[in-house]
Amino acid sequence: MSKFIRGFGFAGKGLYYAFRTQVNFRFHCAAALIVVFFGWYFHLNRTEWLWILLSIAMVLVLELVNTAIEALVDLVSPDYHQKAGIAKDTAAAAVLIAALVAALIGLIIFIPKII
Repeated sequence: MSKFIRGFGFAGKGLYYAFRTQVNFRFHCAAALIVVFFGWYFHLNRTEWLWILLSIAMVLVLELVNTAIEALVDLVSPDYHQKAGIAKDTAAAAVLIAALVAALIGLIIFIPKII
């Protein structure tokens, strides 16, 4: 059981590291808070909340995975290598796609409520 509980500490360290060192992670956290506020303000229904929360989670999880991939690539390939660059770029692209889909979901949900 202690290993299980220690796992939460490791996860917390990872979140803290990402928040402290990754500008994009902080940006996405701030955007998530703003979206949650507007979701509360516009009284989203259960289905809308599920889509919003799934979108937020998707972006934040991929930001964390991207951070992990970047750190690992930097560890194993401290000098520039084309394949290391490809790994980092494609991880960043995954975050970009998730963020674009999340923005689209947000627009689909919030535009009718604003209009």
